[in-house]
Amino acid sequence: MAENLRRLICNETCRVLQEKLENWYKDYHINSCDQNLNRCCEILELNSMIQGQLFTILNQTAREGGQYAGVETIKSRLLPWLGTSTGGSPFETNACVSLVIDFSYSLAEAQLALEDTKTKSATTLLAAEDEIVQLKAEENALRSLKRLNDYEQQVQMLKDEIAILGAQKSVLQSRLARSRSPSPRPCRSRSPSPLPMRSCSPGRARLTNASRHARLVARFSDIYAQERLDAQTLLRSYIDDLETVQRIIYVAAVESFHTAKMAFRQFKMRVRKTLSLSHAGPASLEDTVMDYIVRQEDLYDVQASISEVICSMNINPKISFPAEVDFIMISCLIRELCRVAFSMQTLDPPLDIAFATDGELYNECKYRRSCDSDFTAPLVAYHVWPALMENDCVLVKGEAVTKRGALVGLNRSCSPSPIRSGSPSKWAYSRPNESWFSH
Repeated sequence: MAENLRRLICNETCRVLQEKLENWYKDYHINSCDQNLNRCCEILELNSMIQGQLFTILNQTAREGGQYAGVETIKSRLLPWLGTSTGGSPFETNACVSLVIDFSYSLAEAQLALEDTKTKSATTLLAAEDEIVQLKAEENALRSLKRLNDYEQQVQMLKDEIAILGAQKSVLQSRLARSRSPSPRPCRSRSPSPLPMRSCSPGRARLTNASRHARLVARFSDIYAQERLDAQTLLRSYIDDLETVQRIIYVAAVESFHTAKMAFRQFKMRVRKTLSLSHAGPASLEDTVMDYIVRQEDLYDVQASISEVICSMNINPKISFPAEVDFIMISCLIRELCRVAFSMQTLDPPLDIAFATDGELYNECKYRRSCDSDFTAPLVAYHVWPALMENDCVLVKGEAVTKRGALVGLNRSCSPSPIRSGSPSKWAYSRPNESWFSH
């Protein structure tokens, strides 16, 4: 732009135009009409050339100012002048029109960009306000949840104290009931006491270990006294032989504990894998996992364990059942055994039933003889109820039947139980078939 302006200054066109204007003024009255018209046309041509160069400089100057510079000046001075102008060369007119079109287009683009910016800014502002409102709501929810957790912890401590007293009462009642009938007697080597706290912030599992320990031991005894007898009464309506019925119930108890322990291991592995991704805090990962399982024991799929127990019982060679009935008829007993066995795995240390085999030497510390036993026989013919153990310590005695010649039938083989289907139906017999179980 500066170069064009310098050229315009150095150009003699302006000086020539001035000289022609002066000469024309001097000779105007002596010139003819045609001469005056020719002089005027020459001056207009020179003026047109100068205007063309000025419009070029104007256009370049406006472009150098940017997209929005000079808009007000052009609107207030150039456009009104163009509207009142009646002359000009084609070059002059084209340059003016081009300049006006460029500025109008730039102005339209600027307005569109401004509107788009306003729209985006409004949208961003609304999104930011919504996010702020949501964050405040989440913060209030977290604050309320923290207060709720504090209340729950206080309530849980009171419930634990009540549970301890209730469990102690239940244990005493169970002992009193077993002292009046031939049933296992709890043999406690030590009274349950809370484990020493090994962290600054003990979790729910540690805080409630003592109360849950007493409650589960009492529940195990209650199952023996109630659900076991109910299942035995139901089975006796289809099977006359008491030994077969007691064998079925014992196998159900053993399989229930085994299945529940496997389910607990799988459940614990899934919880540990999930919590390890976001674990942080003073408590160890193991304590956090156990706390979660204690709080979420209702997530245990007990129905799946019942099905697995029944499948295992169907192929157990020691027991059998009429083909027209099914072990599912004692699913209530299996369900309660699975639940208590699963919960016992959350204790520290966990509880389990004692390992036992037919024909083993009778152990007075683990078992109590049934009333129909041979009290002089040293070997166990079969087991009625398993003993409850904590490591190597017997918590609750089991029940066993001792007979002379208990080893006679141990080497006999027996075929697996037949496939069972349909609903239970009446079926009785006086003597057990050797193909159903081994003595």
